[in-house]
Amino acid sequence: MPAQNLAASPPVWPVGELCRAVADMLGAHFNPVAVRGEISGFTRAASGHCYFALKDEAGQLRCAMFRRAAQGLDFAPREGDLVQAHGRITVYEPRGDLQLVVESLARAGQGALFEQFLRRKEKLQAEGLFDAARKRPVPAMPRGIGLVTSQGAAALHDVLTALARRAPHLPVWLAPAPVQGEGAPAALIAALQKLYRMAQAEQGIDTILLVRGGGSIEDLWAFNDEQLARTIAASPVPVITGVGHETDFTIADFVADLRAPTPTAAAELASLPRDALLSELHQRRERMARAAQDLLDAQAQRLDSAQQRLGRPSARLAGQRRLLDHLQQRLAHGAHLQCERAQAHLARLQAVWPRAVRHALAAPAQRLTRAGLRLSLLDPQLVLARGYAWLSHPDGRPLTRAAQAHPGQPLTAQLADGTLALTVDMAQP
Repeated sequence: MPAQNLAASPPVWPVGELCRAVADMLGAHFNPVAVRGEISGFTRAASGHCYFALKDEAGQLRCAMFRRAAQGLDFAPREGDLVQAHGRITVYEPRGDLQLVVESLARAGQGALFEQFLRRKEKLQAEGLFDAARKRPVPAMPRGIGLVTSQGAAALHDVLTALARRAPHLPVWLAPAPVQGEGAPAALIAALQKLYRMAQAEQGIDTILLVRGGGSIEDLWAFNDEQLARTIAASPVPVITGVGHETDFTIADFVADLRAPTPTAAAELASLPRDALLSELHQRRERMARAAQDLLDAQAQRLDSAQQRLGRPSARLAGQRRLLDHLQQRLAHGAHLQCERAQAHLARLQAVWPRAVRHALAAPAQRLTRAGLRLSLLDPQLVLARGYAWLSHPDGRPLTRAAQAHPGQPLTAQLADGTLALTVDMAQP
């Protein structure tokens, strides 16, 4: 109990009691509370507890998020993130600081966008756009790479640096486009279609990279566009996405042939390092040289064995030795010629190898494209789009003749963009 003094004097509180009383009053008036602000000074202790501040232009509030609540985070909080925190306002008695004990934390505005993301993802997944069976392997040795990203962005620098380091011989075609903002989806689609036309015109593009740096769900929203996803699915060559950080996922990642955690990783997945290819050639050359030397050694051993079997007289032995020396010289000369021919053959293989690989890869790609075109012509949706309708009974049986209907019967008409509920007014077979 606070000590009482004279009637005109205020009560004297022990510090701890006053802190508890203030905390109780705050809790009674405000809790539970939701606070919106920017993250500042975020740290995660070894215990798993998180400490940070929420601030805006008018104030700042210390926050503590204990390990049990922090384990439920579905994103990595970063400096400057705009978030919404739910919890309890209290006083940290050892220091007398006002603080918010955070029980849940989400990016501000993420809820509605995330729900929209989930609905779009479920729709496209049901259509089969994410199926592993439709994803194509990335060429191990592409002739060239198409790149879609923002011009001058860090992602562009990262990709070009990685490709210059690993495969400087590969040409790169850049189709620049903004990667966020209202017009970004349409610009990304136009850039991809430009590269598609180049790939179909046999201009050397075997792989396309679609990349951008990290950001919030709002920053990455252009890559959740439905039409962009369908455009990626229609690519004539494999598409690799590298959007955001390793923890970021977009609709474009799910529909792409391969998803990389970062733009740099996308460049690495699209290219084998030149040093590894040269090392493989060097190893093959060494194996051929060893095989030739082993052949020479075996022939020399045969000569030694034959020489030992000759015996006396010495004249015959000398003649046989001269013959053996002559044969040995011929053998050495022949082995040398064989090694030179093998090296020349290897050089020819190195010259024609890229062309052979291109021819081997071109035919399956063309067959796949033709098959896709033929399949699209069989789409019944095209028939409905020309003004036809599919009539069916309520139980799903198709209606193919007027005699199958009678007045008052309910029917369903499937049109190109939806269904209509109909009732038969008059049936005339």
